[in-house]
Amino acid sequence: MSRLPDEPRPAGALWTDRFAQRTERANSSVIREFLKLLDDPAIISFAGGLPAPEVFPAEEVLFATHRVLRQHRDSALQYGATEGYRPLRELLVRHMARYGIEVGPENVLVTTGAQQALDLVGKAFINPGDRVATEEPTYLGALQAFSTYEAHYVTVPVDDDGMCVDRLEDVLRAAPKFVYVLPNFQNPSGVTLSLARRRRLVEVCARYGTPIVEDDPYGQLRYDGEHLPSLVKLDAERSGCAHRERSLRGGVIYLGTLSKTLAPGLRVGWVVAPAEVVAKLAVLKQGADLHSSTFAQMVAYETARGGFLDRHVKTIRRVYAERRDAMLRALDRHAPAGVHWTRPQGGLFLYLTLPPGVSADVVLKDALAAKVACIPGSAFHPLGGGTRSMRLNFSYSRPDVIEEGIARLGAVLRRHVSEAQAPQAPPAAVAAG
Repeated sequence: MSRLPDEPRPAGALWTDRFAQRTERANSSVIREFLKLLDDPAIISFAGGLPAPEVFPAEEVLFATHRVLRQHRDSALQYGATEGYRPLRELLVRHMARYGIEVGPENVLVTTGAQQALDLVGKAFINPGDRVATEEPTYLGALQAFSTYEAHYVTVPVDDDGMCVDRLEDVLRAAPKFVYVLPNFQNPSGVTLSLARRRRLVEVCARYGTPIVEDDPYGQLRYDGEHLPSLVKLDAERSGCAHRERSLRGGVIYLGTLSKTLAPGLRVGWVVAPAEVVAKLAVLKQGADLHSSTFAQMVAYETARGGFLDRHVKTIRRVYAERRDAMLRALDRHAPAGVHWTRPQGGLFLYLTLPPGVSADVVLKDALAAKVACIPGSAFHPLGGGTRSMRLNFSYSRPDVIEEGIARLGAVLRRHVSEAQAPQAPPAAVAAG
C-alpha cells in the first residue's frame, strides 16, 4: 500500500530511499563488528589485525612532531601535492630498493593507508560485473573495496605454499581484470607464496596478459627463513628490465603501508605503479580527499628517516616472533586432535581448520561466552565457504595473555570436537500398532 502524502516517513528515509544500487553490496567488516564487542576488558581478542601498542615508536613520533611544527609549520598545516610529500616518497623508494624493488618517486602515490590504495585500484579498473581473481581465502578489506565497484570474483585455492598456481590458468580463461594476491604471510592464512610459484604466477599472468595487484603489508615482518623477491621484481626480471625507469613497465602494481611497521594511526600507505597509472590514480584520489594528510606524512618521514625505520622493524620482528611462538606452543598444548593450523614464517596471523562436523560460527559464539574472540574464516571467502576455519591474530597480545586465550579457546574446541565425534544414537523403534 502506498504511503499517504501526510503520513510520517521513517527517520532518514528521504536519504535511505536514494542509496545507489552499489551500496547494497557494501557491508560492514565482520572484524569491525567483532571489535565493537571488545569494550569488555575480560575478553581476550585474537580478532583484529592490530599491531602491538607496545612497539609503537611513541617517543620518536613525539620528537618528530615537534621538529615538523618547529621547522615546517606552514607547509605541514597546508594543502599538499596529491602524489604525496616528496621527501617521504623518496624515502620509500630507498627503503623498497633494499628489498629489490627499483623504482623512482614518479612511480609512488602516497595514500591514506593501504586500504585507500585498494579502493583506488577498484575505482580505476573495475566496471560493474568485471571479474577479479583472488586467492581463497583472501583479505576481507580487499573484498570490501572491490565489491563497492560491483566486482565478481573468481578464486584460486591456497595451500601451505600459497596460491595453487597450477589452478590459475582455469581462472585466467575467465578473463579477470587483474589477479589480487598477498604473497607474504597472507591475510588470513599466514602462508607465504613459494619462490617457484611466484615465478610461475608472473609467467602465466604475462602469457595471458593479465595484470597483478601485489598487496604486501607484512613483507618486512619475516621471523624465519630468507626474504623472497617481490612479484614486481620478478616481473621486471622476466621482462629484462634492469634500469629503474623501466622496472615498472610490466604487469604488477605493488601496494605497501607503514601501518604495520610504524603506526596505523598515521594512515600512510602507498601504490607503486607505472607513472601513467600513478597519474590516473592521483586524479581519482583528488576526488576522494585531495591528498593524504600533509602533517601525518611529514611526521612519518621525520620519524622514519635516518635509518630508524630499519632499526624499528628489527624490534617488531623480535616481539612478534615471540608472540607467534607463544601461540603455536599454546595450540600444541590446548587444541584437540583433528584441529589443524598454519605455521607462518612472519606476519600477524595463523589460520585454524576444524574437523568435519564442527562449525566455526558456533564455536566462536561459545568462545565469546568464554571471553575469547577470533574471526570466522567464512568472512574471507568471496564465493562462500570457510565454515570450518577461523583466523587468529598473535601480534596484539602478550605471551601470557595468548596462553590464557588459547586455553579458553581450546576448552571450547575440545567440547565441540568431542560432540561432533560422538557416535549418534540409533533412532528409536516405532512400536507396532
